[in-house]
Amino acid sequence: MVGLALKDPNREKQLFASRALALFVIILGLAALLVLRFVQLQIWEHEAYQTRSDQNRIQIQPLPPPRGLIFDRNGELLADNRDTSSLSLVTERIDNLAATLERLSRLVGVTPADISEFENRLRRKRRPFEPVVLRPALNEDEIALLAVNRHQFSGVEVTTELIRNYPYGELFAHAVGSVRRITESDLSKLDPVTYSATKFVGKRGVEKFYERSLHGEVGYQQVETDAHGRIRQVLDISPPVAGQNISLQLDSRLQIAATAALGDRRGAVVAMDPRSGGLLALVSHPGYDPNLFITGMSSEQYGKMSHSLYKPLFNRAINGQYAPGSTFKPVVGLAAIVERVVTWEDTIEDNGFFKLPNQDRIYRDWTWTVNNSGGQGTVDLHRAIYRSSNVFFYDMATRMPVERLVSFARQFGIGKNLSFDIADASVGLMPDPIWKRGYKGEVWYPGDSINMGIGQGDVLVTPMQMAVVASTLANRGAMVRPRMLLSSDAPLPEIDPPAPLPRVEGPSPQDWENMVDAMEDVVHRGNKGFRGNGTAWFYIGQDISYRMAGKSGTAQVIEIPQGEEYDADLIEDFNKKHAWFIAFAPADDPVIALAVLVENGGGGSKIAAPIARQVLDAYLLPQLAAR
Repeated sequence: MVGLALKDPNREKQLFASRALALFVIILGLAALLVLRFVQLQIWEHEAYQTRSDQNRIQIQPLPPPRGLIFDRNGELLADNRDTSSLSLVTERIDNLAATLERLSRLVGVTPADISEFENRLRRKRRPFEPVVLRPALNEDEIALLAVNRHQFSGVEVTTELIRNYPYGELFAHAVGSVRRITESDLSKLDPVTYSATKFVGKRGVEKFYERSLHGEVGYQQVETDAHGRIRQVLDISPPVAGQNISLQLDSRLQIAATAALGDRRGAVVAMDPRSGGLLALVSHPGYDPNLFITGMSSEQYGKMSHSLYKPLFNRAINGQYAPGSTFKPVVGLAAIVERVVTWEDTIEDNGFFKLPNQDRIYRDWTWTVNNSGGQGTVDLHRAIYRSSNVFFYDMATRMPVERLVSFARQFGIGKNLSFDIADASVGLMPDPIWKRGYKGEVWYPGDSINMGIGQGDVLVTPMQMAVVASTLANRGAMVRPRMLLSSDAPLPEIDPPAPLPRVEGPSPQDWENMVDAMEDVVHRGNKGFRGNGTAWFYIGQDISYRMAGKSGTAQVIEIPQGEEYDADLIEDFNKKHAWFIAFAPADDPVIALAVLVENGGGGSKIAAPIARQVLDAYLLPQLAAR
């Protein structure tokens, strides 16, 4: 029987020692790796991991700049900023967005339109945990309701921001313009850094033209956030720089008076200081409340506004293009004098109609009727102005080369945008044979010259352009650019002063004075029952305390067939004649010039002249009383 082997203590000790040593080496190696990794993280890669750590808990947030304020010439605020509270959602903190929207709808009246706009904002590029506006312009009761129920809504916040506010609402909508919410199209054109915190951008008028200066410079704040993206503390801040404040030439008191004078009529009033070109009033009616584009409106409200036949969003003062009618006659008369087609002493016999040789078509005077041809009798240029004789201007236009008339009229700014700082002003049209052939594919006929002679046909002007014409007549040929800006806190980058406009060439000083005298007679020449009265005397000239020079105009919208008489009662409202009146005062030293247009208003003397008189009274009578 083989005996059992005895244990070898020495061998076992050696085995244990070798195993212990191996384990120790392993532990030491692991410890060395940990120390090495610790050194790597804390020393060699400290900055990289510090940055990544900060990015997890620290955010850089842009701060929107307060928009610059807009004042009138007397210091009245036309556009300012006000605090508003909005209902906003942080969607990353909301588990069930649909359920939250439904509960909020019941609590504070969130509408489907609000939700639709909210979804549009969600689709735009934004930062994580950035609040997205669901409903702007909360009232105090709604804010209180949300505060009481805050514990029930995760991710629902009431945010406060500065928004644009127009204290006068509709009154200055077309003069000052407005801001609108930034769209996807806007984002493709705007600097993403400059507008990183901005929700609105100037889209109309002064707000658009001076956007760069009014916007200001964006600021930034460094904030520490928790795991849910909520701000715990502000670590550093670089405050935004407010936009520049600007003052405009506009006179709010005159704007109010002009708006009241125009009343409910569709039309425009543009008043200028002929010495500087400053726009004292710019009214287009109907208008709209620009605040609605900021605080929000329903799709029904916007649809009603944008599709209205009365076009409240359309700026008639600078974009409405109309035939000037007889307000164009002073320009035609001066052109004829310059071209020596007529002198101030030449006369014709106005029997109420005009015919070209060997043609049957009749061109009628405004005194012409089917049963009684009427007429103005013996007429010279002076009388043709204050009595607005169409026949005299028909005859004169056929004897003047059309190219010379067009060239002269363009000196007054017709067919051009001469404005200094008015966004998107239309240029109108001063047609000529080249234009007609290219645009209509037709030759120029003598009838085209006849129509042009009384401001009809294809001639188109804006009310602002006719205010420039009135200013040029007031200045006896010196041209000024229409301008909005009066002053600013600092030089504005938008301003690149254009060269001064040249004088209208051709008329002598006496020619200008003769034309002004004729325009004064439009208003001041008259006796009761006297057929030779100035066309506006009966309506505005009988009790006036200052000397006004003016010219009425009635622009036909549709053609009246030969042998028929214009009867306003039988014509649809939108086909009735436009009423015009241009004027300046005091005639010998003018401080204000204006143009009044009433769409489909009828006679210029009866409808537009009293509006002009009210505006001039509002501006001049306080000055005269103070002397």
